[in-house]
Amino acid sequence: MHPTDYSKKVASAQEILKKVLFEGANVVYGNAATCPDAFNQALFDSRDSIPRINIFHVLYYGKALHMTQEMNGKVRTFCNFMEKQAREAYAQGLVDFFPCHFHEVPSLFTLGYYSPDITVMQVAPPDEEGYCSFGLSCDYTKTAAELAKVVVAEVNPQMPRVGGRKNAIHLSQIDHIIEVDRPVIAVPPAKIGELEAKIGAFVASLIGDGATLQLGIGAIPDAVLSNLEDRKDLGIHTEMFSDGVMNLMKKGVITGGRKELHPGKVVSAFITGTKELYDFVDDNEEVELYPVDYTNDPFNIAKISNFVAINSAIEVDLFGQGNAESIGPRLFSGSGGQVDFLRGTKKSKGGFSVLALPSTAAGGKVSRIVPRLTPGALVTSVRNDVDYVVTEYGIARMRGKTMAERARDLIRIAHPQFKEELEDFARREIGYFKTLYHKKIY
Repeated sequence: MHPTDYSKKVASAQEILKKVLFEGANVVYGNAATCPDAFNQALFDSRDSIPRINIFHVLYYGKALHMTQEMNGKVRTFCNFMEKQAREAYAQGLVDFFPCHFHEVPSLFTLGYYSPDITVMQVAPPDEEGYCSFGLSCDYTKTAAELAKVVVAEVNPQMPRVGGRKNAIHLSQIDHIIEVDRPVIAVPPAKIGELEAKIGAFVASLIGDGATLQLGIGAIPDAVLSNLEDRKDLGIHTEMFSDGVMNLMKKGVITGGRKELHPGKVVSAFITGTKELYDFVDDNEEVELYPVDYTNDPFNIAKISNFVAINSAIEVDLFGQGNAESIGPRLFSGSGGQVDFLRGTKKSKGGFSVLALPSTAAGGKVSRIVPRLTPGALVTSVRNDVDYVVTEYGIARMRGKTMAERARDLIRIAHPQFKEELEDFARREIGYFKTLYHKKIY
């Protein structure tokens, strides 16, 4: 690609705004750490003159100026997941929500439910052949860029190049370039406390050599990984990963040597973590990013033997249903790819899923093992999809268990102060226990 072809596309964010925005335009922002902060800042600065537009993204890790009161009436924001900024904006009526599984997000674009007019994302600078890596986020960004009428790229030399051409866009497909040079937004690792360590050890006890893992970010996933240093040939096929995966790759524990799909590769849709992680994945041939409708497709997950999906929940009821999205009727998060992986593991030879969570919330005042889901709560994982539930008190197997057996084992791993309440409910509502009279259930 000739240098002049690149330079002709370069302009300021303000200049590009004036060229590309129009009334009712559907804009798609890059996900998580690839969010377009320069474009978004210009949008905010021009709020008195811009037309009304729509913006879609899953996560926004930058300064979410588009979700503020000042932009109300100018921007309508749609999310498919929620971090702190989106959660607060949603509570103020500034954000709307697209419920769907993560692997279905690209189909919002391809099926016309949200047809992208403009896609804006961060990319790495072009290589000698003119390809710009999408960097840390392929997921839905690749599809949005392919379908958009106009593609705007913030070209950032600090963005890692990850995963080669499958995670890349050619310069000829980019219409406008905003040059930026800033650190990629990093997320520090969560602190593993005694509680998370116990949960991590229980989950790890279920995982054997050669397993392929899906897990997310946070203290519990990191605690699980920290307990796997003596395993061999673990693999990763996930929607996202963080520093814990890097640590086990460096120690030779994660090799992907037994994976049937992309052997020897760590496969993900996006990456979130520290600068050390971003430096590690930069031009690392062992790491590949793919669109989320590929990584999270249950049929692809099912092709990999001994697949273990590790997710969490806000609460789990005695019927085995998991809620990972709301506190009562108050929306807190989204389903993400949880159900994608729960269902994929059902068809994986030797595969299974785990919901791992602390037994209590609110400083021990609220049980997260509940008789029924809180009124108004959303069901993320239906009872037939969940295989194991793990708390700091142990492991409860759901697959192959009756209603009474499930309830008994869930009460066993609940916090002791809530067991009596849970047992009283089981005796009233779960038929088998009505015949036990004074016998202990758990």
